Amino acid sequence: MPTLKAEKREIIGKKVRNLRKQGKIPAVVYGAGDKGALLQIEARDFEKVFREAGESSLVELEIGQDRKNVLIHEVAFDPIKDTPVHVDFLEVRMDKPIRVKVPLIFEGESPAVKNLGGVLVKVRHELEVEALPKELPHEIKVDLGQLQNLEDKFMVSDLKLPPGVKVFADKDEVLALAETPRVEEEVSEAAPSLESIEVIGKKKEKTEEVVETPAEEPKESKPARPGGKEGKK
Repeated sequence: MPTLKAEKREIIGKKVRNLRKQGKIPAVVYGAGDKGALLQIEARDFEKVFREAGESSLVELEIGQDRKNVLIHEVAFDPIKDTPVHVDFLEVRMDKPIRVKVPLIFEGESPAVKNLGGVLVKVRHELEVEALPKELPHEIKVDLGQLQNLEDKFMVSDLKLPPGVKVFADKDEVLALAETPRVEEEVSEAAPSLESIEVIGKKKEKTEEVVETPAEEPKESKPARPGGKEGKK
């Protein structure tokens, strides 16, 4: 169990900015029937412990001569620097089960993805579990090597959980799968072919080339000359 030293804090409000400038993080611890206590912790020490314990493993909090078993319940981060600016610790009773969310760690490589061109889909990234504080897992492993064929699924029932750990999810719930890659849809048979389009074009060209010749106007007949036959004097 990692250990983290803390000091009681009297500074509150906007003045906590001065603590952060000194490399310290304002914090609070509550739970286990005690009133919340204001604390301050070294930023470097906390970041190290947080990487090791996360939000699901026990941490021993040293406050002077006092010792508390706590979970890192909630961490607020600076939106620009992405550094922790406030921490909430939850004190727990060692004889009482607690429920926490534990991250899923995907390990190994799927043969269906590597050899068959499948697409790995991660459906869940954490699970809610219940256990005694000492039995809480830091993480839950998902073995991707079990995805041998396309459409194979890794379900909750495939997990190897430590003794005493209860998971709050259906056994048939899918955590990861090797999905068949999608292919482009084939052209519908009802769609016109290129040949038919070309033929239509040719017919259209021929139709446009036809020029209608107007009918000839009837020739006017010359009037007959008086006193004789037509065309003679």
